[in-house]
Amino acid sequence: MSTPDPWNRPRAAVLCGIGSCLPPRPVPNDVLAARLDSSDEWIRSRTGIGQRYFATAGTTTSDLAVGAGAQAIKSADSSEVDTVVVATTTPDRPCPATAPVVATKLGLTGAAAFDVAAVCTGFVYALAVATGLIASGSAKRVLVIGAETYSSILNPEDRTTSVIFGDGAGAVVLRAGEPDEPGALGPFDLGSDGECADLITVRGGGAEERLSGVDPAPGDRYFTMAGKEVFRHAVHRMSASATAVLARAGWQPGDVDHLVGHQANIRILNRLADDLRIPRERNVTNIEQVGNTSAASIPLALDHAHAEGRLNAGERVLLTAFGGGFTWGSTVLTWPQISRP
Repeated sequence: MSTPDPWNRPRAAVLCGIGSCLPPRPVPNDVLAARLDSSDEWIRSRTGIGQRYFATAGTTTSDLAVGAGAQAIKSADSSEVDTVVVATTTPDRPCPATAPVVATKLGLTGAAAFDVAAVCTGFVYALAVATGLIASGSAKRVLVIGAETYSSILNPEDRTTSVIFGDGAGAVVLRAGEPDEPGALGPFDLGSDGECADLITVRGGGAEERLSGVDPAPGDRYFTMAGKEVFRHAVHRMSASATAVLARAGWQPGDVDHLVGHQANIRILNRLADDLRIPRERNVTNIEQVGNTSAASIPLALDHAHAEGRLNAGERVLLTAFGGGFTWGSTVLTWPQISRP
């Protein structure tokens, strides 16, 4: 009788390593407020943000991704990564993707490597893609990174965006494992609505603008966002997505020990917790220290909470995000035992 092939069994993607990277330059509210006719109090009251980090000249998205990825690999105590997925809105170049550069800088030349573009939902989308690769047997160990240098696309005169966003990267390592072990991801809920593409956008720089036959407006190279409409959609979409995932997982809201939402705005995060009937104190947030880092926000929040001892093995964690596209997505996991490098 032949020995059963263990890879023929259903495989789960299990989180086994985590890391993050921030630029060395913090930018407190007072620095921006002086230029934007605003104040620290105004920014904090509307966003919950006290500071953010901006990359210094010569720093790239791939640099931050490498910093976070190296930490995650060390945390996982294994360099046997066969796939690298980078979620970003701010790639080093329009072409090629940033992930192959990151893989090579990490000494992973030859690994499969590609980018995922889903704006602030990018990390959750990337987790879902990595989970599919592992489940199909196409990958055994995947490095998933959310990395952004939003300072490169912000209009410094636009106080509706320049006070909100920051730069940074967060990463996790996923390995093939069993669906019932701590760290196993899933189920997932993903969605999108392209009718709302203009509400969160960088209009210039793509084929639409280049082939329009019209000279781009000066502001088209900057990120823009319709804040009030985005607020309403963000709460609704994350709440519905998170509710769907909890039902698929067989969890009740009270079972959730930690709610880790995309770090968009503290008012959004509090409203989300209320809608889900999860106590606000179970919200995992670091937006006050780092601002909204788009695709990097969830892994950064996870790594910071893990480093502070807020995430303990065996606790149930709900991840949910909303971003441009519109896109949204959620998943769950039971937090595993993870070492700190």
